[in-house]
Amino acid sequence: MIIRDRPSGFRLFLLLRGSVMPRILPSLIVNTLVATAVTLTHGDLFDLKITLTTIPFTLIGLPIAIFLGFRNNAAYDRFWEGRKLWGELVHRSRSFSRQCQSLISYSEPAVASLGLADTRVRMIYRAIAFAHALRHHLRDCNVDTELKSLLLESEWQQIDKSSNKPDFLMMRMGLDLQRCIKEGRIEPCLAGQIDASLSSMTAAAASCERIKSTPIPFSYTLLLHRTAYIYCFLLPFGLVDSIGFMTPFVVAIVAYTFFGLDALGDEIEEPFGMESNDLPLDAICRTIEINLRESLADKNIPPPLEVVNYCLT
Repeated sequence: MIIRDRPSGFRLFLLLRGSVMPRILPSLIVNTLVATAVTLTHGDLFDLKITLTTIPFTLIGLPIAIFLGFRNNAAYDRFWEGRKLWGELVHRSRSFSRQCQSLISYSEPAVASLGLADTRVRMIYRAIAFAHALRHHLRDCNVDTELKSLLLESEWQQIDKSSNKPDFLMMRMGLDLQRCIKEGRIEPCLAGQIDASLSSMTAAAASCERIKSTPIPFSYTLLLHRTAYIYCFLLPFGLVDSIGFMTPFVVAIVAYTFFGLDALGDEIEEPFGMESNDLPLDAICRTIEINLRESLADKNIPPPLEVVNYCLT
């Protein structure tokens, strides 16, 4: 995610970091060159004069702009829903840590120095592992060794065999909660509160999976791609007779707008990736880890992730 103040003045037109310009630059250059060629030849193709008025472009341009706006709104809804789900995960993780420490009865407070042998510490560390595992699951990358210190050795050996690692960790949470009930460390009615937190975390993960596995219908996206490109490449023929040498400049501005809106929708449609404008899942997971480790008086607390080159991953 790009984190920076809005630039002012001429710098606004020179920024590339976080802009869609690098993605659309090849198409924009080709479109401008075509417009320049049309201007130099006045729309003549050998002995054939290609004559187009501005009327069809006026009729088509407005619907394209509206549909691009609708698609970008749908893509942003997916982005914002993903951010709300991860915000819910932060909230539920904090609540889960508090519930484990206040509702599960032990003779001494839960602190990190007790290690994973203590059920409360084990469950809270597993909640940290859950956030990291969900991040890896949504980005289709392998779970790295940062989870090893958060899990029992037996769990670490088993998690690699699971196709859905966050779900595997939640199943282990349920088994620990069941063990606490059997040992009389928590009343069944109070255990329901912890189970509700676990269910909310699972629901947030499932909703993220839904966003990831259900893209905007391809036929809708393809129609907008084709229409926008056809419109921009035919536009010089409709403008050259009326505005002359200004045709390439006007075409470049229109193409930048249409190609840019099209590319922006593609970029934010999948909010869990590693693009500059995707959600900062690394930073959110680090926030959860810091909060939960602090609740256990852990001395090994990692620092918050910093913005690097205006980007927070």
